[in-house]
Amino acid sequence: MSHRSRRASLLLLIAACAAPAVPMLWKVRYPHTATVPQSDDYHGTIVADPYRWLEDDNSPQTAAWIAEQDALTESVLSRLPEREALTSRLTELWNYTRISAPTRHGSLWSWTRNDGLQPQSVTVVGSEPGVESRVLLDPNTWSTDGTVALGAEGWTPDGHLLAYAVTEAGSDWQVIRVKDAVSGSDLPDLIEHVKFSVPAWRPDGKGFYYSRYPTPAPGEELSASNHDMEVRYHALGTPQTADPIVHSDSAHPQWNFSASPTEDGRWLVLSTTRAAAGRNLIHVRPLDEPGAALVALDDSWDARLSYVGNDGPLFWFLTTWQAPRGRVVEIDARDPVRSRWKTVVAETDATLSDARLFGDTLVLTRMRDAHDVVTLADLRTGGEEPLPLPGIGSVSGFGGGRTDGETCFSFTSFTDPGAIWRLDLADARTTPVFRPEVAFDPADYVTEQVWFTSKDGTRVPMFLVHARDLSPDGARPVTLYGYGGFDVSLQPAFNVALIPLLERGGLYAQPSLRGGGEYGEAWHEAGMLALKQNVFDDFLAAAQWLIDSGWTSPKRLAISGRSNGGLLVGAALTQRPELFGCALVGVGVLDMLRYHRFTIGWAWTGEYGSAEDPAQFPFLAAYSPLHNLKPGTAYPATLILTADHDDRVVPAHSFKFAAALQAAQAGDAPVLIRIETRAGHGSGKPLAKRISEAADSLAFQWAALGVR
Repeated sequence: MSHRSRRASLLLLIAACAAPAVPMLWKVRYPHTATVPQSDDYHGTIVADPYRWLEDDNSPQTAAWIAEQDALTESVLSRLPEREALTSRLTELWNYTRISAPTRHGSLWSWTRNDGLQPQSVTVVGSEPGVESRVLLDPNTWSTDGTVALGAEGWTPDGHLLAYAVTEAGSDWQVIRVKDAVSGSDLPDLIEHVKFSVPAWRPDGKGFYYSRYPTPAPGEELSASNHDMEVRYHALGTPQTADPIVHSDSAHPQWNFSASPTEDGRWLVLSTTRAAAGRNLIHVRPLDEPGAALVALDDSWDARLSYVGNDGPLFWFLTTWQAPRGRVVEIDARDPVRSRWKTVVAETDATLSDARLFGDTLVLTRMRDAHDVVTLADLRTGGEEPLPLPGIGSVSGFGGGRTDGETCFSFTSFTDPGAIWRLDLADARTTPVFRPEVAFDPADYVTEQVWFTSKDGTRVPMFLVHARDLSPDGARPVTLYGYGGFDVSLQPAFNVALIPLLERGGLYAQPSLRGGGEYGEAWHEAGMLALKQNVFDDFLAAAQWLIDSGWTSPKRLAISGRSNGGLLVGAALTQRPELFGCALVGVGVLDMLRYHRFTIGWAWTGEYGSAEDPAQFPFLAAYSPLHNLKPGTAYPATLILTADHDDRVVPAHSFKFAAALQAAQAGDAPVLIRIETRAGHGSGKPLAKRISEAADSLAFQWAALGVR
């Protein structure tokens, strides 16, 4: 047995022999939070909003409240016995070399690499995948605190130029710069106030397309409405003020657009989205005829279409039209009527999540029971052959152009960072490129998939991750993590922060809730709008299954989620507070009556609905976490996590929920809010902040659950 295996086994033995859980947190005295006589009339229903003043993130009063809450939270976290040890162990676990799947651009390969504890990963290039020749971009030199990060990248097909986005303090706002990948020098081009956009180069490398919103006023970055998106074209060497508008639509200020040229240089493909996840419009027009009318390949708003490739006017798209689990169709731009679409890859019982085209070979990634399977399909005949994978996990990568004869991909699972593989498309042969070495033995842990029955009889799968020799004893510390929305699928993915829990004899549970995309569009639709309660019912049923099956008890069960998953946790703890010992609410959407009034929140009304609609207000009010707290209730120990620069789910959600939950709490368990500085919704967060947040979250959770 290796040293790491002996260490893990010893920790498991200690945890298994520990006494029953003993509460290690104590009732705290909360700072006074002022209330205001604010109320709103929703279609005849008066709803109080006493903490409305916390929506102003620039006010001195809000700043003072944040300072008081920060002091309280630190006073509790600093006394948690596991905090220092967890920080040390997580630092050790994160200190391993890791790279992304390399992508080919002409004769050059690029990928990201982190030596272990670098705040941000660097972009490197080489003539062979995984064989580095030089560092091209090093975000660690862009700031002293590591909070300036790399965003989206766009390469010219020949690999000579790289347009890259830079984001600061976790904001979704980005600026785009251009790097000469051959000389390593920066070009003077600078594009500002870009959001939710990937630079898309013309095949000739003379310029690129990007999307932007109007420039927000200083200090209003967190409250800007994000309306009136434009697609613009930037010609290299010209100022941004000269960039012409390629597409906009003043009649539909809430529509978003992205544009990308086809690889053959003949067409510009325009995708339009609005407040409905999983649906878009597709238009095309000749690339070199900017005045030409757009040709609608699909303008029905009832399906998703993702561009795969084209031969002249013949286009291939992955679509959910008449195929909720996805298929690949051929559309002729000269006659795009739906009745003439041709099926290239038919829908199966697995969900088609990605399709890439190399020559006449389609690399297809499908989800089967929430984990990936890959096949190689012939574009002309539709015949498929499986690509063997190491086990239950997820794949990513498969980047490159249609003329490339090889590509790279990564495979990962919950407890194994996996490896990078090179795929020769001529003979489907895979060869390893890189495998990281980690400070634990992945073989010590197993992943299994179980099924439970939700409130309405729907069967829902759930992954369980634990030590190989672990068995239910009714008192295992459990983290139940979920999302359930926006057609997002939760699949097996490596997470360093899971390992300390597993080493302590704990269990990680991840259900495939409705609202996600694990089983296609029907699964997504079963958890949105008026059916959103299905998501919460699935999550509560998962918790009950973990208790009934003998794994744990309510006092040893923690729930966790971020963003839409933060909404999930907020709804679960307000609906069944007695079912949990701890709740971790990360950057959650918690005020369901006003979420659409901030930044990009209006774009979620297709998923959630809007309180301004009299037909939708009742179901939103019925589960909105902020509005369903009941004073005099004993709530579980709760740690609310947010960031001061979150311009996606603004921190006001967390501020108001924390104030209301502290006022409602009748039990001894603490309700704390952890507010990260110079951070946003999650992307671009430097490693030190990620380790600190993970250590604080785990230490709080273990104290609440009595884990020793």
